[in-house]
Amino acid sequence: MAISDPIADMLTRIRNAVRNEATSVKCLNSKVCAGIAAALRDEGYINGFEVIQEGPQGVLKIHLKYGPTGQKVINSIKRESTPGRRVYKGVSELPRPVDGMGISIVTTPKGVLSDRKARELNVGGELLCTVA
Repeated sequence: MAISDPIADMLTRIRNAVRNEATSVKCLNSKVCAGIAAALRDEGYINGFEVIQEGPQGVLKIHLKYGPTGQKVINSIKRESTPGRRVYKGVSELPRPVDGMGISIVTTPKGVLSDRKARELNVGGELLCTVA
């Protein structure tokens, strides 16, 4: 079965895995999904990810992160821009989830970046998701 929105599928898999306290989760590989995983890794929300050559495009295996006593690092992860409703934000309009304690992930001409990195590079783009 074809997936019409691979980004939403990836975020839902991560959300469900965190709810079940899994150590890792497998998602379909694409450039955007790998960029989202890299942004989550750079901001400290996951331990890391690897690309496993399985099938025609491969699979992303994301290693989830928990606190020292088992508390969740990712409390909420929400898709903002969908295939039916694209949301574009300039650099000054990028949201700061939970007053800067969370991140927004944006796809820009310079790649998939967190809102902090996008502000640093002074670029805006499509708001993919917010993580808190």
